[in-house]
Amino acid sequence: MIYFDNAATTAPYPEVLQTYQEVASKLMGNPSSLHDLGVQAKRLLEASRQQVASLLGKSAEEIFFTSGGTESDNWAIKGLAFEKAVYGKHLIVSAIEHPAVKESAKWLQAQGFDVDLAPVTKHGFVDLEALENLLRPDTILVSVMAVNNEIGAIQPIKAIAQLLENRPTIAFHVDAVQAIGKLPIADILPQRVDFASFSSHKFHGVRGVGFLYKKQGKKISPLLTGGGQEANLRSTTENLPGIAATAKALRLTLEQVDQPAQMQELRDYLLEELASFPDVTVFSGRENFAPNIVTFGLKGLRGEVLVHALEEEGIYVSTTSACSSKAGKPAGTLLAMGFPLDLAQTAVRVSFDGENQLSQVEAFVGAFKQIYQQTRKVRV
Repeated sequence: MIYFDNAATTAPYPEVLQTYQEVASKLMGNPSSLHDLGVQAKRLLEASRQQVASLLGKSAEEIFFTSGGTESDNWAIKGLAFEKAVYGKHLIVSAIEHPAVKESAKWLQAQGFDVDLAPVTKHGFVDLEALENLLRPDTILVSVMAVNNEIGAIQPIKAIAQLLENRPTIAFHVDAVQAIGKLPIADILPQRVDFASFSSHKFHGVRGVGFLYKKQGKKISPLLTGGGQEANLRSTTENLPGIAATAKALRLTLEQVDQPAQMQELRDYLLEELASFPDVTVFSGRENFAPNIVTFGLKGLRGEVLVHALEEEGIYVSTTSACSSKAGKPAGTLLAMGFPLDLAQTAVRVSFDGENQLSQVEAFVGAFKQIYQQTRKVRV
């Protein structure tokens, strides 16, 4: 089996699974309980929070554990909107955001908020001039992802941070789900970023866990109320085994300092090989693109057809994002970049991990060559 769908989810590190199992089996106390088992659980919870914060160069009071990237995005967008509604109801999100952000913004429109989509260039980067022109006195939030999940375009987070530097009334949210282990933390979280979303299973943690970074002093309304956990901002009994495993996964991932270069080597090799096929359109690039993602399309062949053809060869890729591919939707990023629908529907995404090898990419190219030839007649 060759697994090239790491942008959808990564395999947990063995050490991460061991941590999860040990905490789940040996530390059954509820962190809110008063007895000793509860005290031990609370101690581990806060130690995990401190470790995550230290790895990001932040304080423990700025880390709030959630169920994953989708909840973190929803909380950041909706919670911020309701918290600041008295100051304005205008939000800006980029046209290529994950559905967790775009659908949250769409939902807020139905609640009376005003939402603008910041356009992107033909290469998939947020148009800074257009974004600046969208800013209004009543703008309360700008949300732009760090790394686009469909084509891997690295968004100009530092430039946007600079654009918002003298606009303190506008909160800046970054969806950083695809960025850990691919970009330096300083590029993901410059000082001007107020909120950022993370998901454990994207960096070899377990599913169902994530966290939201909230800059100290910034306010946000809770979406979940009840027991008062997470500083009374996110009520529900904490997933302690998953949280401890997340802290371990983040540390192990950030220690792999050579992996981005290794993934980039695989990416560049695949890009060179794909350039030799006349009927292939490559949507991803090299400069200012994540080192692990290559998205391309084969003219005349829908993406899901190619996905299943590769699957028969034991190679696993996806159309674009896992959420969109399951729903049968074309890559929204490609449509926002100006590609026609028929071409956007051909897109498949190959996403590497540090454990992938060049021999696997060579096997992928060999399998693709066969499929390319076998489908030539039906693609005409």
